[in-house]
Amino acid sequence: MEINATYNSFVALGDSFTEGMSDLRPDGSYRGWADVLADRLATRTPGFRYANLAVRGKLIGQIVDEQVDTAAAMKADLVTLVGGLNDTLRPKVDMGRVRGLLTEAVERLAPSCGQLVLMRSPGRNGPVMERFRPRMEELFTHIDELAARHGALVVDLYGAPSLGDPRLWDVDRLHLTADGHRRVAEAVWQALGLAPEEDWRTPLPPSLPPGWTSRRLADARFARQHLGPWIGRRLTGRSSGDGRAPKRPDLAPHEPPTGP
Repeated sequence: MEINATYNSFVALGDSFTEGMSDLRPDGSYRGWADVLADRLATRTPGFRYANLAVRGKLIGQIVDEQVDTAAAMKADLVTLVGGLNDTLRPKVDMGRVRGLLTEAVERLAPSCGQLVLMRSPGRNGPVMERFRPRMEELFTHIDELAARHGALVVDLYGAPSLGDPRLWDVDRLHLTADGHRRVAEAVWQALGLAPEEDWRTPLPPSLPPGWTSRRLADARFARQHLGPWIGRRLTGRSSGDGRAPKRPDLAPHEPPTGP
């Protein structure tokens, strides 16, 4: 990797994590770490171009089928690929198939771009994380091996305790807050060899844990608004991304924001 390299173009592939849920803009659209990173890269590179092909709910097979060839054809300086975690969260999963599809994606993307970036995704601390931790770690071990073989960078978000803090996760317990996404953007920025602006690993200040009543109310709200609909989609074979197009399907000029 060239330290302080110039990146003239960036393509992001993946699922809701890269689409930017739950980092809401005032207009109701999602920003997320990839948009934040693109804004920062555009600030230092006139004529910068950016595409975001990620769509919520996508499994690794769908990412391979719907995003990889499109991204490879763009021949961008920088490509990020984050996928497979949705597969690990399914009640049943063939991890051998997941590893094979991820290998296929990397083998098609790595020769077509200047720098491929993979991630060990963060996870919210709690019982759900513990249940799926073995699958996640199997996925991340494979990502490390692929990166070593193909010259990709790996951003290790899984190994950062700060990103496991529930306060950096939205009420759906699946997606990062705006502050969480900002920290991810900084982690990728630093992995690219660019000058740090903050320590993204810094823990949040200590706080008193919520009381029993607050926790039970939060659990009930989570079950009603998020867990129930998620289970319903699993049972009916539907996805939150069905019929949804990427928010930035073309590698187009991207101007940095002019205001806050």
